[in-house]
Parts: sequence; structure tokens; C-alpha cells
Amino acid sequence: MPYLQLVYASRPFGFDAGTLIGILFKARARNAEADVTGCLICRHDMYLQLLEGPADSVTNIYKKIREDDRHVEVTELIRRGVPERMFGKWAMRDDPVQSWMWSSEEIAAGAVDKATPAEVLAIFQRLALEQSEAE
Repeated sequence: MPYLQLVYASRPFGFDAGTLIGILFKARARNAEADVTGCLICRHDMYLQLLEGPADSVTNIYKKIREDDRHVEVTELIRRGVPERMFGKWAMRDDPVQSWMWSSEEIAAGAVDKATPAEVLAIFQRLALEQSEAE
């Protein structure tokens, strides 16, 4: 069964631990109901999220994200069909600050906008690999 994989980036509006916990709690419940899996990378200066699942479900969730005022400058980076999920066991894996990712200065200079789809996917592939190695 082919799945839609969508990756977007945004800037958080009012980022704090409470906001993040609320986002993750709601996302995990909503995604599980919609058969959507994925991963959210969240920092004070960016959200980078991969969603995957049935096309209608992913599209509907992404529409809600675009309307959510906790995100600004929501930008779709990747939309593609995939034969299998990268985060099939995760309604929403979260990954806070990663030291190997872009610095705040690189984000401010447009690193997300300049990244190729392959570079963006490599970030999520690394997280998926780290998770599978931990299991």
C-alpha cells in the first residue's frame, strides 16, 4: 500500500515545554486515529516534521497544522509517495534539540530553506535508524 510522506518546516510561536507537551499529546492521539505516523523535531527556533500515512489523512492533518497559530511560516518541503513508512511504530516520535543539526545561526540564515529534499530526509533517516538500533 503506498503512503503519502510529507515534510514541513515552521517556526514556533510561543515555544515552551508546556506547548510542546500539548502538541505531542494531541498529535499522538489524532495521528493514531487517522493511521498517520511520523516524527517531530522541535526546537525553540524551528519545527521540522515528517508525516506519513494515507494521503487523505496526512493532507487533513497538514491542513490543521497550517491553521494552528502555534506555527508561523509553515513551509512544505517534501510531498511524495512511499511504499513503506519510515516511522511505522510511532504515532509521533519527538526529538528535541539535536546537536548534530543546524545551529540557531544556520536556521536564522535560512538553512531549512536551502536544504535539499535529500538533506532533509537524511535527518529523519538518521533518527529512524537511531530508534531501530535502540530497540
